Formats: sequence, structure tokens, C-alpha cells
Amino acid sequence: MRIERLLREIKRDELIKLTQDLIRIPSVRNPTGGGNEEKVAYFLSRLLEEMGLDVVVEEVEPGSPNIIAVLQGESDGPCLMFECHTDVVTVGDASEWKYGPYEGRLAGNRIYGRGACDTKGNLAAAIKAVQAISQSGIPFKGRILLGILVDEEGMMSGVKHFIRQGWANGVNGAIICEPVDNHLCITQKGALRAELTTVGKMSHGAMPLAGFNPIPPMLSILEKLRQLEEEEIERLGKDDFLGYPSITPTVLQAPVKGEPQLNVLPSQCRALLDIRTVPGQSHEALKKQLEDIVREEEKSINASLDAGPLREIRETLEKGLSKGISFQSKLDVFEDRPWTKTSREEWIVQAVSKAIRSVTREEPAYGGVLGATDGTFLSAWAGIPIVTIGAGKWMIPHQKDEWVSVEDLELTTKIYAASALEFLNP
Repeated sequence: MRIERLLREIKRDELIKLTQDLIRIPSVRNPTGGGNEEKVAYFLSRLLEEMGLDVVVEEVEPGSPNIIAVLQGESDGPCLMFECHTDVVTVGDASEWKYGPYEGRLAGNRIYGRGACDTKGNLAAAIKAVQAISQSGIPFKGRILLGILVDEEGMMSGVKHFIRQGWANGVNGAIICEPVDNHLCITQKGALRAELTTVGKMSHGAMPLAGFNPIPPMLSILEKLRQLEEEEIERLGKDDFLGYPSITPTVLQAPVKGEPQLNVLPSQCRALLDIRTVPGQSHEALKKQLEDIVREEEKSINASLDAGPLREIRETLEKGLSKGISFQSKLDVFEDRPWTKTSREEWIVQAVSKAIRSVTREEPAYGGVLGATDGTFLSAWAGIPIVTIGAGKWMIPHQKDEWVSVEDLELTTKIYAASALEFLNP
């Protein structure tokens, strides 16, 4: 049979070696700008050229090139994309790792190292799946595009550049190669990332009325955001695959600049918000609700400055002792990543589900992705139907002693290869 002929081309030892080779090339994203994905990208560009693919290298930022590689079929037809990323997160304290984070150690049935699970193992699986199709000689229509992109762990500049450069045009479906325990994920949470700043007036801690403390208003706003979260949970309920929406303050800082001191009221307080959304939530409506909460708090605080002892202090200060007291707040939503949901009727879902059945003789386990992926923008910006599937346990990414199972990785490679043929040869 065709599927058996294809799967014979997948060699476990070659899959292990490629995964190890990728882990051994450090590619931690530089959080201050620019990247370190260049070495792994050029390693892959040479490998893919040797496989006979058409390869393009495009620099997104200094040190951060996207790799686009295409395997052409024998005739015109649809385009299937495998999307992977080359960047990984920091290792933290390397001395706490059981094995060196860039050693790529094979121990038992596990490959250890930073990126083994997220997502250099799945990158190796996608490449080996495409190579198996090429070597099998099985004819197919259309083309397979490998989008090996940068900065997925940061601001996703790689996929945004990929789309802006026109590479997404003509892509009919995409498989996002991420660690989801080989579940067939057809939805993923959206994300809003925001910075909230409250501005008061610096003063001596013994004379707080001579200034204005921006911390209590910040706490009041955060409490109102917690109430908004509860209202959204009550309104939407629990998503079958994604659970509940959330509004989470992850950073609280005062003062924003300079050293904190116990007897000094800071002039500013800053919070970072990690907001996760589920299908049914409008990001535009949610952003308006956030802004309304901030503006209402600002209006209420400034009205209170004209009452009671604050009014007396303010009048005294405005006679020449100071510039007076006022309160300001600012909300900056600096990243908007929409939630995605792909219908089970889409051909990419049908093709991958058929591939899973043919490889495993079992029904697919459907699921959702709790975090955003590059697929967020392929779906929202480019309108490409996506699914996410790959080897690796859900909770392993971004931890020390990161690992991936060789058996799971081999299964992923088989599913990827079979999915491509199902999609291109319906």
C-alpha cells in the first residue's frame, strides 16, 4: 500500500540524529533585539538544498533569518505548509539540568535538551516527513512548503514577515508543528498583552498628602479587572478544549525607574497584563472594556482630589509650593493575537484525521492549544485553515531537563508524512 511504502522511508536513527544536531546549535532568542537563530537556519538551508528542495533564506532581523523550502509535486495542486520555529527559550541555570541543555543527550527513549520538545524535535519530524515523501517516489499534486521561522517565542516577527513578504499567498492549509502530545488541535487561545501605568506624585512617606501614591489606584484597577474576568467566565463558560478566559497581572513594579525606598512614595506604578481569550470573545470589545475601567478610575481619583484634606493640601501646593497634584493612567495594548478555531469540515482537519487513522488505527484525539502559536497569524492575518499537532507532553516546554520521546517523535513524523499525502492527493 501507498502508506506503507511511505512510512518505510522514515528512519528512526536519522530522526534522532537530526533532532540532536538541532539541539546542539543554541538559538535562544535575544530579548533585547535581534536574534541568535542564524547558525541553525543556515545549517538547515544546506540540508534542505541537499534534499533537493527549493530554498530561500530571508533575514527578518539581524541574526534572525526565515527559511522557506518547497518540494514541488508533479502537477499543479494545493499547497500544504508545515510551520516550525528555530528559536528556543533561555535555559535558566544550566547547572540545574540533569544533562547539558545543548548536549542533545539520548537517554533511554528520550532526547534531552533545550528545544527537544519545543520545538526542534517537531522541526526534525517535519523535515524527515518531507524527505520521506521525496524519497518514496510517490507522486503528489501541488507543493509542500516548509516555513521554518524565527522569533515564535517573542513577538512572532518571523511569521509576520513571512506573511508580509507574500509567502502565505496560495497556502491552502497549514500544520503547526508544536508539542501537543500528538492531539489534533483545532482551536487555540487568543492573547492580548498590555502595559498599565498609573502616575501620581513623588513625596516623603511621612507626608503622603504632599504627593499622590499611584499604587492604590493600580490595585483598584486590578481588582476591577479581576471582576471583569469573572464576568467573562460567567458569560462564556468553559470551552471544551481551552478552558476559561483569563486576565492575569504578571508584573507589578513601583517605581518604574530607579531604586525603590520604603519612605518614598513612587511617582509611577506599572503592571503587565497577560490576557488570554477564547472563541466568542471580541478583542475590540474587550479592549474597550479595559480602557473604560482605566478611564473611570482616573476620573474618580481626580474628583477625590478636590474633596476633604486632599483639597486643602492641593490648594496650598498650588499657591507656589509645588505644581499641584493630579492622577493619570495609561493603558497600552501592545500585542493582539486573536483566538483561532478551525472547523472539522475543513480539508486540513479531514486530511490529518485520516492520516492519524491510517498510521495508528485509532481515532484522533482532538484538542486545543492554550497558548498562541505562529498559526495565530497564519489564520487571522492570512486566512489559512490550520491545525496544530506534534510530539511532546503539554507541560514540558520551557522547563529544565526538557525532553521528547523518540517513539512519540517517530509517530509524529509518520503522521506528518501521511497528512501531506492525504491533503495533496484527496
